[in-house]
Amino acid sequence: MQRAALIGCGAMSRAWFEAAKTIDGLEIVGVADIDAERAASRAAEFGLDDAVLATSIEELLEKASPEILFDVVVPGARHHVVSAALAAGCHVLSEKPMANSLDEARDLVARAKAADRLHVVIQNRRYLEGPRRIRRAVAAGLIGDVTSLHCDFFLGPHFGGFREEMEHVLLLDMAIHTFDAARFLAGKQPEGVYCREWEPKSSWYKQGSSAAAIFEFGDGVIFNYRGSWCAEGLGTSWESAWRIVGTKGSLTWDGHDDIRAEVATGASAGLFSEVAAVEIPPLDPADRTGGHLGLIQDFVAATRGGSEPETVGHQNIRSLAMVFGAIESATGGRRVDINI
Repeated sequence: MQRAALIGCGAMSRAWFEAAKTIDGLEIVGVADIDAERAASRAAEFGLDDAVLATSIEELLEKASPEILFDVVVPGARHHVVSAALAAGCHVLSEKPMANSLDEARDLVARAKAADRLHVVIQNRRYLEGPRRIRRAVAAGLIGDVTSLHCDFFLGPHFGGFREEMEHVLLLDMAIHTFDAARFLAGKQPEGVYCREWEPKSSWYKQGSSAAAIFEFGDGVIFNYRGSWCAEGLGTSWESAWRIVGTKGSLTWDGHDDIRAEVATGASAGLFSEVAAVEIPPLDPADRTGGHLGLIQDFVAATRGGSEPETVGHQNIRSLAMVFGAIESATGGRRVDINI
């Protein structure tokens, strides 16, 4: 039986507990939060009567002696929590973002390598069926070589609370999901970005609710992002609406269940080439899905000798670099190189 502990018992933790309780051979032996009552309440909710309750990472590690740490703390506390857990010999699965800065992220990558432990980030959107099917289709050359990706993200959520007071709220709090998806779907890595943020007069956010960015990926691939968190009406999916253009044709995804592709047939129809619809391959049984659950399953399997999860820190830092590169570009009004 593997011993696991969770720190950070806010709203997001419920999904982690729900997923963890379904995994055979995994026992939650510790629960921690700076609010002792919140930790106790969450432990009681999931019937963890024998779990250690703690108010700090140090107390949790000392009293529970976990092999695995589920890190659901606020981003500002992540570096301290993950560093302590790695030093104690834990494998760590963290909520996004991986770190509060690129320097902190680089340090965590180095610490995980030195400790010979996994530090993985829960980019759970990769584990949805749509991205899995699209990635397989692109990798198989269904639309040829990818030349560009375009996505729209337009919603108008009234969160209240800290998000409405954040700076760079869209880029920091949401866009990493979309940026990580772009890396995954294209199979390419970011090299540079130009970004512009703005605040529409109808906005109820402090700063950064709307942004547009052009990313340069390897092999000349361009990723074009347009997004807003104060766009009411005709909202997109939380996964965005996508168009991927290739050398043979194009693929679109509405962010829900509608995935379509057309490729040129080679015949001419006058001004335009003739095109034909092509089938998107079904989900491969080997592809893990399930959002949080799928990623947690992959993580736990890796701690038991399985393959390294694709969102491991030394890979996920590239998605984080896209976020901070976009913020630097928007702040400075210039193109920014993305370096890891």
